[in-house]
Amino acid sequence: MDTQFSGKNEVSRKFPYSVGEDGRFLEGVSPSMRAVGAVMVELAQNKIPVLLLAEAGTGKRTIARRIHEMSGRSLAEFRIIRCAELTPESLSGGNGKVFFSPGTVFMEEIGDLNSASQMKLLDVLPRLEGERHQDADTRLICGSARDLEAEVRSGRFREDLYYRINGVCLRLPPLRQRREDIPLLVNFFLTKYARDFSRATPVLSAHTQQLFHDYVWPGNIRELEDAAKAIVALGDEAVAMGGLRARLTKSSASGNGEQVSLKQAARAASRAAEKELILKVLTRTRWNRRRAALELRISYKALLYKLKQIGYGEYEAS
Repeated sequence: MDTQFSGKNEVSRKFPYSVGEDGRFLEGVSPSMRAVGAVMVELAQNKIPVLLLAEAGTGKRTIARRIHEMSGRSLAEFRIIRCAELTPESLSGGNGKVFFSPGTVFMEEIGDLNSASQMKLLDVLPRLEGERHQDADTRLICGSARDLEAEVRSGRFREDLYYRINGVCLRLPPLRQRREDIPLLVNFFLTKYARDFSRATPVLSAHTQQLFHDYVWPGNIRELEDAAKAIVALGDEAVAMGGLRARLTKSSASGNGEQVSLKQAARAASRAAEKELILKVLTRTRWNRRRAALELRISYKALLYKLKQIGYGEYEAS
């Protein structure tokens, strides 16, 4: 539930956060997003801190909001704190109370915090046990496009803060790994901007649909949204795609010009099929990995290894 935030609140003028920004969660049809959805359901039932790791533009804010909406604190505020704008001064004094009021706090791009702000944040965050603010029922979710483990190793991110925010680490797949969801997203954004611009919803040509499917989308959902918006705003698919076609075509060319052997293609297809089967079984068993291993007829240890191989080794809900 989106909550309108009153500009009269003194904290809002000093603290870089916002409440209830527009956003809608779309249920994915791809195996990877169905797996994410199953974990989100489990996370919504508790208060453990969540760390969302994903490339820029993948929808970390939308995922955080959806976890909030499915939780028992959904009627309270969903607050977004932009970490790039945080300073030790903004975290001092009464402003820190934003963390201790009922609801969910999403710290956007927490990897952008400088060392002084990281240290101050450790002082502000409620302790896991026995903190006098615990009765405020605040849920902390953090998002980062940076590899925080690498940031810890390099000394750019505090290890103690990393473990405080990393109760459960949820890695979100980039758009290129969930191509089955592209038509759903394209239709949603075309409809949205057609409504915003008071125009008819465009019907894309087969060629443009193929380009949308084949492009690697380095900017992920955010880039796809911009492309759909341009098509609606210009009112002419050919003109809108003129600026995008070269980039799309170049990226969708076979291997970006690299030679790909039949053996490599077969291995890639085999890995993709194995990944899809594993995620389907895990979704059916609600991420009970021991039951999934039995259904897949492999050892539990082998399943954990395969999950690590396909990028799901950090999932801790089962």
